[in-house]
Amino acid sequence: MAQLTIDVNGRSYAVGCEDGQEGHLRALAAQIDAQVRQVSAEVGPLGETRLLLMAALMLADELSAAKGRTGALEAEIAHLRESQGRVEEAAVAAIIAAAEQIEAIAPE
Repeated sequence: MAQLTIDVNGRSYAVGCEDGQEGHLRALAAQIDAQVRQVSAEVGPLGETRLLLMAALMLADELSAAKGRTGALEAEIAHLRESQGRVEEAAVAAIIAAAEQIEAIAPE
């Protein structure tokens, strides 16, 4: 397990992660740091715990909205796949009908 130090709002925290995940963890820490700094700038001075809580709530809200958008997009994809299936069936039926008409008028 890898050990590294991340900084959030000017404070250092020692954390562990799976080997090879250090860059990802640093990126996540940078995202949290940015959120904490934004909350601090918007709300003013808060205790560290409240500041981290507010940042976590804002990130959770963003995640919830993203999940909602993902769910809506998945439903849209399912609808489009169903529509595609109906269009393909209609196209096959049209091709079969055209082939039958051609066979009916074609000289033998």
